[in-house]
Amino acid sequence: MVTLRVLTPDDWPLWRALRLAALTDAPNAFKVRLADWHSGEEERWRARLGLPGAHHVAALLDGHAVGMASGLPGAAESKELRSVWVSSRARGRGIGNRLVAAIETWALASGAAALKLAVLADNEPAIALYRRHGFMATGEPGAVLPDGAAGEQVMVKKLRRA
Repeated sequence: MVTLRVLTPDDWPLWRALRLAALTDAPNAFKVRLADWHSGEEERWRARLGLPGAHHVAALLDGHAVGMASGLPGAAESKELRSVWVSSRARGRGIGNRLVAAIETWALASGAAALKLAVLADNEPAIALYRRHGFMATGEPGAVLPDGAAGEQVMVKKLRRA
């Protein structure tokens, strides 16, 4: 059974475990690297979870943490979708869909008119997930990675308010 759990700064050990697992399991799916976060102290993890206006979600499969996603404040009336990951052992169960939907629901409830993200341009599984949820490439340039070999694709979804 899959459940989603909204995280608070007190959940920093769970967030740290998920983030380090994500960077270990899918090192080529993220702009940051394991070395960037591996030595982070408690204060650094708490600060990420305590960022004003942010929303962090963990996915649990039969009580075991297997996925994560973040919603962060954006520019103007937009929010950002970040740090989406599902463990390789839990993929194919719709967990990524649930995580994206949870952040979209939060963004709508926050009054956002758009949800934006940046994904590595060669991460086809993630791009396919985002397209299924209605995200479209913006054409604006994303960040270039330090190795210069890859860059990000910026995508956006216009949100409909009820």
